[in-house]
Amino acid sequence: MPDYRIYRLSRSQHIGALVAAGLFCYLAVWTLYGQAVVALLAVPAGWFGPRLYRERQRRQRQERLRRSFKDMLQALSSLLSAGRSVENAFAALEDDLALLIGDPRADILREIRAVVNRCRNGEPLEAPLADFAERSGLEEVRSFAEVFAICKRSGGDLVEVVRRTAGMIGEKMEVEQELMVLMAQKRLESRLMMGMPFVFVGLLGWFAGDYMAGLHQGIGWVVLTVGLLLLALCCWWMVRIMDIRL
Repeated sequence: MPDYRIYRLSRSQHIGALVAAGLFCYLAVWTLYGQAVVALLAVPAGWFGPRLYRERQRRQRQERLRRSFKDMLQALSSLLSAGRSVENAFAALEDDLALLIGDPRADILREIRAVVNRCRNGEPLEAPLADFAERSGLEEVRSFAEVFAICKRSGGDLVEVVRRTAGMIGEKMEVEQELMVLMAQKRLESRLMMGMPFVFVGLLGWFAGDYMAGLHQGIGWVVLTVGLLLLALCCWWMVRIMDIRL
């Protein structure tokens, strides 16, 4: 079963991210310096492209899994409230959840099948849930697996536990969604701020080449290099500031 804490790029994805990042670095440096040879020296910085793309894909995959897990808890709560046992509820969960999600290849459906198959082979339900919680890398799944194991041992109210867990995850996701809406404008503004220096320098170089000629010799190279490094630092700083986790 996959480890959702790690995302592995396919060969085509890796090459595509590498080429896109290298081309971006080339165009950015060429816009500032106006020298193809200098821009070629920046192409190796594109090696960071696959790493950034892999991290982005990992986060998106975990976020999809978290939303699907919330839907799974709601469906599981309904089945338990109807009087089914926990094992029977999990056995019937895949069909109900497939209709709710609408994607037969969703990761959560594969995990449910694995849980049911391991239970049919004689394993206690807590074991596959704990394994899924470890591989998911999600705090919500780990908390549910721990509480579920305690309730199974002590005879707690599983229906109430599932219902409360689904409610807490739902409330947390609503807060995160509201926060993302508020941050969307700021993210767009930050991207525009990072792109405007390149656009401005590019336009000046195109329409007023003589005006920019002083930056393409002597001390001008130092000024451009320092400005580029400061811009990269500012970009990294803004990304860190906006990476808000609840």
